[in-house]
Amino acid sequence: MEPDWKALVGILRRYSTTFYVGSLLFPPEARKGAWAVYAACRLGDEAVDGPEGGAAALKAWWRGVVRAYEGRPKEEWEKGLAWALERWPIPLEAFRDMREGFLTDLGPVRLGTEDDLMVYCYQVAGTVGRMIAPIAGGGPEVEAKAVRLGQAMQLTNILRDVGEDLERGRVYLPTELLDRFGVTLSDLREGRITPQYRALMAHLEAKARDLYREGLSGLSGLKQGRAAIAMAALQYQGILDKLRLFGYDNLRHRAHLGTWERLRLLPKALLLSRNGVPATEA
Repeated sequence: MEPDWKALVGILRRYSTTFYVGSLLFPPEARKGAWAVYAACRLGDEAVDGPEGGAAALKAWWRGVVRAYEGRPKEEWEKGLAWALERWPIPLEAFRDMREGFLTDLGPVRLGTEDDLMVYCYQVAGTVGRMIAPIAGGGPEVEAKAVRLGQAMQLTNILRDVGEDLERGRVYLPTELLDRFGVTLSDLREGRITPQYRALMAHLEAKARDLYREGLSGLSGLKQGRAAIAMAALQYQGILDKLRLFGYDNLRHRAHLGTWERLRLLPKALLLSRNGVPATEA
């Protein structure tokens, strides 16, 4: 039985224009697989951050994941995931690791080291790379680079949302980096964009750029969907561009791309999917 794809697309369009726009560049069957994976992941995030989110909602989401893997789905998103699992070897381990990241988000969140930050970025987004890689026809050698790309996107999200996350009791900026750059929680809470804070943001932006370069170098190992993945990555990199342009003022403002800004990236995404990462960026 076919899942209700209209319902699953509705989840994408509601929660992530970036992912939806990129997904349209997948071939039809792979596109549905990407929709199914994203809907499952996004609803897990919603089980934490949504109006009725919390530990109980997260447990209910996990039961749905298990039902899909056992071939007895109930909810429409579970049917979509089960449909994808019949076609591609999407690892359950990736969902388990994602659940650990969501448990962290139940908060309050305080990360100690930069390594802790990278583990978290893997858990909630690098895992998505592991799930999408089989759909895009990538073998085990591509998986690590897919993880790096997911980490880059999540790090971008964190840099974009520092102010919003702070209001939720979440500080993803590691304590060791705050101390090293001379930034205090009081600075964050009072919205002070100091030279020290900008230096910290520039450090993490550079980290994200490195992860994008490494992740995108795996495009050549994919059999399909290269343009879709390139398009998603370029949109996230565009958010980094805006953050830098606005002087890293992410405590009061949220950087985002408009529709036309996204569409203007399409030719570059197609070029990147054909030619790969330029040598100067590799």
